Amino acid sequence: MEEKSQQSKMNAWYLALRPRVFTATYVPMGLAGIVALDDGVFDAAVFLLALVGTLLLQSAANLINEYADYRRGADRLKEAGQGMTIKHKILTPQSVFYGAVFTTALGCAIGLYLLSQSGPLLWLIGIGGVFVAITYTAGPFPLAYNGLGEIAVAIFMGPAIIVGAYYVMSPELSQARIGELCLISLPIAFMVAAILHANNIRDMDADRAVNKRTLAVIFGIRFARAEFIFLVFGAYAAQALVVASGLLPVYTLLTLITLPEALRLIRIFYTSQAVPLLHQAQGRTAKLHGQFGLLMVVGWALSLALT
Repeated sequence: MEEKSQQSKMNAWYLALRPRVFTATYVPMGLAGIVALDDGVFDAAVFLLALVGTLLLQSAANLINEYADYRRGADRLKEAGQGMTIKHKILTPQSVFYGAVFTTALGCAIGLYLLSQSGPLLWLIGIGGVFVAITYTAGPFPLAYNGLGEIAVAIFMGPAIIVGAYYVMSPELSQARIGELCLISLPIAFMVAAILHANNIRDMDADRAVNKRTLAVIFGIRFARAEFIFLVFGAYAAQALVVASGLLPVYTLLTLITLPEALRLIRIFYTSQAVPLLHQAQGRTAKLHGQFGLLMVVGWALSLALT
């Protein structure tokens, strides 16, 4: 019985941490790693430490979101969604809060160590990342409640991670290379924002009821559907432009394999308002992001192997 209770508690924390969206960390970190490998500056130990630190901060953001949404009543009317362990009385608010504090502190500790081994640019990226993790749903002006969720996620789960991860492996990073890395990260920025926006379309009615002013709530369903199309197609369009500029190898266009799934998801979000179906589609959007990013990395690796 005790073993079963322990397993149940572990499953609860698994739900609260929302690991199916960890692709938001794996993808930009993977891209940073392959770029560093191509440039001859890859450091496996530093890369793994940065990966753990970033995962901890994403976990912190997920736990803060779990806690803050419960306190604000945002979970009250939701029919489906990730986490909601407090709502379903699986975890207590206090334990989720302490979990958020612990993961934030540990992520910051790793960040401070990496800062000591690199340079001041990491201050800007690290402080910004922690700020977004905490204020995404908490504080007097929560970003997700004021139409800034997609922008914050696109920046800090795209360019910020890629530049930051590359920088800790190669602190002599020039301004020109920073600009190039930001351009390389654009397809990922679009696709990770699509994950969040899919979540916001699914939760429109519940969010509107508690005055959570996502872009979907502010501008309505027609705009929300158009935004989803813009974000998903934007990832492919941005990649094509960056490939044409010579910053991405042409083999990274392996991502086009995922285009049929992207079209299927667009059709679901454009035609349905059924929450269970939209919940399933939101999970598939996270998978699409993971597949898209993996194929970018595989395509880059293939380019390295063949040239």
